[in-house]
Amino acid sequence: MLADRAMSALREGRLPLRVCHNDTKLNNIMIDDESGKAVCIIDLDTVMPGLSLFDFGDSIRFGASTAEEDERDLSKVHFSLPLYELYREGYLEGSGGSLTEEEIRMLPESARLMTLECGVRFLTDYLSGDHYFHTSRPAHNLDRARTQFRLLEEMEEKLSLLS
Repeated sequence: MLADRAMSALREGRLPLRVCHNDTKLNNIMIDDESGKAVCIIDLDTVMPGLSLFDFGDSIRFGASTAEEDERDLSKVHFSLPLYELYREGYLEGSGGSLTEEEIRMLPESARLMTLECGVRFLTDYLSGDHYFHTSRPAHNLDRARTQFRLLEEMEEKLSLLS
């Protein structure tokens, strides 16, 4: 089962526990207005022990989508292979060789896992009355969930192309 593979690998010692941000998306990076370069990571209340796969997968869920996270028109929601590959290359380079072979092998799976997890979290919040995620309109979290599930569907379709 997709949801258990990463944790099973951790329990079996095939994946190391690391310091993770756990909310790795572009709006949690401060960008210098003049240079356009990243200055620092913010929203550090989510930092804790976890798997590098969580940070990578969440970044892909957010950064390789062609649509906003709460897009209502699902025909605009696509999984961009070029964005995935660019991010993967940068992530591997930025890791400086510290990732294990198993972590690298599981990167595509982590994108699917975190997209599924986030979709389920949005749907759960919607069904329980929108108490966790801030919403700005009725069915906002339902729209978010649908977007994540559509993105996951495309990831599944392109799975054989992911490295």
